[in-house]
Amino acid sequence: MTLEDTQLSVHNVCLSFGGTQALVDVSFDVRRGEILAIIGPNGAGKTSLLNCLNRFYKVDSGSIQFEGHELTKKPPHRIAKLGISRTFQNIALYTGMSVLDNMLAARHVHMRYGLLSAALFYGRALREEVEHRIKVEEIIDFLEIEHIRKAVVGALPYGLRKRVELGRALALEPKLMLLDEPMTGMNVEEKEDMARFILDVHEQQGATILMIEHDMGLVMDIADRIVVLDFGRKIAEGTPEEIRNNPAVIQAYLGKEGNGKGKR
Repeated sequence: MTLEDTQLSVHNVCLSFGGTQALVDVSFDVRRGEILAIIGPNGAGKTSLLNCLNRFYKVDSGSIQFEGHELTKKPPHRIAKLGISRTFQNIALYTGMSVLDNMLAARHVHMRYGLLSAALFYGRALREEVEHRIKVEEIIDFLEIEHIRKAVVGALPYGLRKRVELGRALALEPKLMLLDEPMTGMNVEEKEDMARFILDVHEQQGATILMIEHDMGLVMDIADRIVVLDFGRKIAEGTPEEIRNNPAVIQAYLGKEGNGKGKR
């Protein structure tokens, strides 16, 4: 892999909470245009890692570079402007607002008009608002949620709220999407729909996707490569086939052979 292929580089990242080590010398690269999955048992440090990538957590040491920019020194809103969007394990939407307004709120990083123009709502402000609305309507059509576009998010079923959150991440027009368990809590049909949307985003828009997901069947089907964490350390990295047959990964999920207990 050449330097030109690397979009995100994580190097020797460490994170601790008091005396607990959440991440220990974690390193890996994300290639431009790939789907990279991060897997591991509960408590392995997967969400903590994503929180470091968009600066919700400040790392103790190490480097995280995105297209030449050092992320560990930037605030979250600057990281969003670089083209990194995020969904959350626990849905983080404006529950009292409509689907349309939630997605429009995500367009703030692309707004360029000044305070006066915004207050009077003319000229550049008006033109930009029209452009933002068109972009959001395209995403709504893409995610097949036209029928709930004006619905209040808090009243929607869980699966649809997950889809709205994906839409809000898309509204940033990201180069890199961080998806934290995008299919958790969904039924089989909802998971199939979400997998289809993620693949379509990847193929049609060329976005790089870094994804945490517990559904191993789905991960093996759609990921190009997989990184495995256990107790905050990287224990394996490779293609789905390599990971499936890796003894360290098998032990992390199932425990030592013959102990009669799976790892919890």
